[in-house]
Amino acid sequence: MALAVYLRGLTTDTPGSGREGVLFLLKTKGPQTAMRIAKRLGVTTMAVRQHLAGLQGEKLVDFTDERRKVGRPARVWQLTPKAYARFPERHEDLAVGMLQAIQRVFGEEGLERLTEQRTRQQVESYRARMPGSDAPIEERVAILARIRREEGYMAEWRRRRDGTLELVENHCSIAKAAHFCTKLCSCELQLFRFVLGDDVSVERTEHILSGDRCCTYCITERIGESVVNGTP
Repeated sequence: MALAVYLRGLTTDTPGSGREGVLFLLKTKGPQTAMRIAKRLGVTTMAVRQHLAGLQGEKLVDFTDERRKVGRPARVWQLTPKAYARFPERHEDLAVGMLQAIQRVFGEEGLERLTEQRTRQQVESYRARMPGSDAPIEERVAILARIRREEGYMAEWRRRRDGTLELVENHCSIAKAAHFCTKLCSCELQLFRFVLGDDVSVERTEHILSGDRCCTYCITERIGESVVNGTP
């Protein structure tokens, strides 16, 4: 019944609707053969195999060949971890709920201690991957952008005409939590300052929570008591 309801919500002329049905079936029923999938979806085995080939190319499904007592091994298909991201999750709601509970039980002081501890853990994790402070600033910013991309922030960096660098985050992975606890945003700025080094100045110039399209950080290199293209 769940499968039928789900498939009715998919338009038949939408490209990939059959693929979504295959994914949903593997999610709800577990590993299946192409023949079994075809029977459940009411389509041909050849059509299912075409969908599976495309999904495998996108690394959304994989298979194992299971030996049987009689006949050829059966090819059994299953979802990969990458496919799980295509299904609804409630991580953000859980995070906000936890923050609200901490605030009610431990107050604002407890919430602040939590965010500061999270920042310390992030600093330790990031520094393990960052080059030393003697590395060029471009290398440090590039690696920071890579780490943030891996965390879902759609980060990129660029050099402006005036020589300063910009780190741009086109998405906020913790938007719901940050709306509830704005301390997370100030901690993020502090995190970047810690991991990029004391010879670098970091300022936020655009902020998603303030209504901007993205979060942008202007990064300048300090030289002695001054800052390139600015003042400390």
